[in-house]
Amino acid sequence: MAIFQTIGILRKPSAPNLRQRVEQVQDWLRIHQKTVLLDSTDMPLSPTCPERQNIAKHADLLIVLGGDGTMLSGARLVEQRSIPILGVNMGGLGFLTEINFDDLPGALDKIFAGEFQLDARLMLTVHIRRDDRVIGTYSALNDVVVSKGHLARMIGTTISVNSAFMTNMQSDGLIVATPTGSTAYSLSANGPILDPSLEALLINPICPHTLSHRPFLAPNNVAISIKLTSQDDAMATIDGQERTEIITGDIVDIQASEHRTHLIRFPGRSYFEVLRTKLKWGDGLV
Repeated sequence: MAIFQTIGILRKPSAPNLRQRVEQVQDWLRIHQKTVLLDSTDMPLSPTCPERQNIAKHADLLIVLGGDGTMLSGARLVEQRSIPILGVNMGGLGFLTEINFDDLPGALDKIFAGEFQLDARLMLTVHIRRDDRVIGTYSALNDVVVSKGHLARMIGTTISVNSAFMTNMQSDGLIVATPTGSTAYSLSANGPILDPSLEALLINPICPHTLSHRPFLAPNNVAISIKLTSQDDAMATIDGQERTEIITGDIVDIQASEHRTHLIRFPGRSYFEVLRTKLKWGDGLV
């Protein structure tokens, strides 16, 4: 049974009544003789924040108070150590979170008693190359998006898989998503929903000029390269939170990470229940 002694708390800066609720969690954990590491509400969700670096290095359990955006930040923060993450929904949709705030004390009792499961989620490693030199390295839990910049016009890209030419594409952009990210931006771009236990990468064009360009599912052991061929600048966006401007000739290399995000789950709740709840499947049907 895992022993959790040092607990990190990552919080959504804009959540209402946040300070009071964080204090409640701190008090509960300290009564149970746990060491608490807290991030700063005054800083953006950046891993360079000293408090978050401390959490990344020393916490053996991460509690995330927020929504999916805060969960994505937490996943990237502790990627190297892959510590368990408990998501507490204080945001909107909350696909990645497991419980609501009022359920937290009972959930922590179960966790410290070892009554939980770990849901391993595939992550992405991203390298952006310019003139044979890497100008940016990132990780992602949801997706990587290569898309048009400030001008409302399509971009040209060349896509390769394991160095084999796949296609040239004129489109508004391209999404490479994990199964976790299949319910994020990719879903809005008419992509399929993937079971999060799958070890696969989803390549999904955004408004392609040629309608025969369709979503493509690749195994998790391939390397995907996207080269910007058009003259207009574009953007590479990681999990909707980090972005880098790319120029003609830049290459975005994407592959499955050796690390996984481990989300705490409790028995008795299936992924189909999550989909029914979050996507309102079946509402209004007799």
